[in-house]
Amino acid sequence: MSAYDPTPPDGPGDPAAGRPDGSAPVDFAIDLSAHEVHRRAHVLEAIGPDWDPVEVLRGEEAAYDLLYSGLDAEQQRIHDDLVAAGVLPPRGGGRAAA
Repeated sequence: MSAYDPTPPDGPGDPAAGRPDGSAPVDFAIDLSAHEVHRRAHVLEAIGPDWDPVEVLRGEEAAYDLLYSGLDAEQQRIHDDLVAAGVLPPRGGGRAAA
């Protein structure tokens, strides 16, 4: 027999059906839990002890406020349409920062 002319399966549901070498599939699983803990430890070490997540969020909010400040009427309308469509998150009562 060749790889192009495999032997027929022994019966319905045969796990080796259609495999030229007659081998059955093998369950394969890897538990990455320990690796994930190790990875997180390295991330926190790289960030350092001075990292302040609340301050980072405040900085992001300030950046968004600056990004959407000073919009003209047409830009504000487009912004409002994008918020209504769910593309942008609502901010400051549904209006971009003035």
